[in-house]
Amino acid sequence: QVQLVESGGGLVQAGGSLRLSCAASGNIPSINAMGWYRQAPGKQRELVAFMPSGGRANYRDSVKGRFTISRDNAKNTVYLQMNSLKPDDTAVYYCAYKSWRVVLDTPDYWGQGTQVTVSS
Repeated sequence: QVQLVESGGGLVQAGGSLRLSCAASGNIPSINAMGWYRQAPGKQRELVAFMPSGGRANYRDSVKGRFTISRDNAKNTVYLQMNSLKPDDTAVYYCAYKSWRVVLDTPDYWGQGTQVTVSS
């Protein structure tokens, strides 16, 4: 069992920045993938960025160059630095985790979600 606790999020004007954090605890193997999904009202949940333990970051095209994902494996924590935010980035952001895999297509665990609202 793995627990994910998110922090960060909030309201920001377009062009601004926010940082999300997600700390994992529980039975965490050395090989895993952590990252972030988001879901806007009326839309499907979509993968924003993920990073496997010891691997490279992966991003959806619409956030490349603006968002940066990073990990502190010693703390089992993943971060999402979001810069140059746009109103289209408005969504509930969910931390996601998968054990024994280097991709995050079907997460095993989800965080509680944190609202990110970007005003124009």
